[in-house]
Amino acid sequence: MADFADTLLAGRRVLVVTPHADDETFGCGGTMARAADLGAQVYVIVGSIADLHQYANGFDRVSGDTREDELRAAFAVLGVQDYCVLYRDEPDTPAAATRHLRLDAVPRVELIGLLERECPLAIDKVKPDILLFPAVSYNQDHEALNRAVWAACRPHLPSDKPFVRAVWAYDQPQLGWNHAAFRPNLYVDISRHLDRKLAAFRCHASQVRPDPHHASVENMERLARLRGSEVSVAAAEAFECHRLLL
Repeated sequence: MADFADTLLAGRRVLVVTPHADDETFGCGGTMARAADLGAQVYVIVGSIADLHQYANGFDRVSGDTREDELRAAFAVLGVQDYCVLYRDEPDTPAAATRHLRLDAVPRVELIGLLERECPLAIDKVKPDILLFPAVSYNQDHEALNRAVWAACRPHLPSDKPFVRAVWAYDQPQLGWNHAAFRPNLYVDISRHLDRKLAAFRCHASQVRPDPHHASVENMERLARLRGSEVSVAAAEAFECHRLLL
């Protein structure tokens, strides 16, 4: 008898919305790899990529080109078919005009339009069976995309536009803490894909932190093992299922 998750994922079109490069690997990299292995077409919309100033020894300043190179390497590991980036800032863009780490300043109608129909991998073009997006959190870019996805996936007649039958929010444990409780009600067994998830995260070298930092490879594995223990498997990823139409 076929595994239920395999039946659900096999041959599907999966669209992942991620605020920044690496959020998708943290939240659903194992699920992406499992779906790709089952013949699914996996696409990713990235909110923004640009030069980054951060608190990290050795990577205090990271160029947008470096982040995108890391992203492409991670996607090759996970089996991503294609990706697009909503906003790229030029190196000398005035702070007031930047979009990276400022998606909360973008009019929501603009984000919704990009996700629905305007960007190269918009819902109208990919026609995804499953859409994965970040759970709400204190991070301003994550919250902005979370709300925009809610609107882009609002119920409507399938005759009017593509209807996304499965809409799941993925966990964001790398943020360390959230202002809203994450209450998973759907789990994907990634026991056979955990190594791929960890390998993909290692590709994001500028974002990897030493253990016991919450953004360490070791912590990513601990969290996958913890989620697995909640449903009696070796490793899992957790989601909040907001819609599943069968």
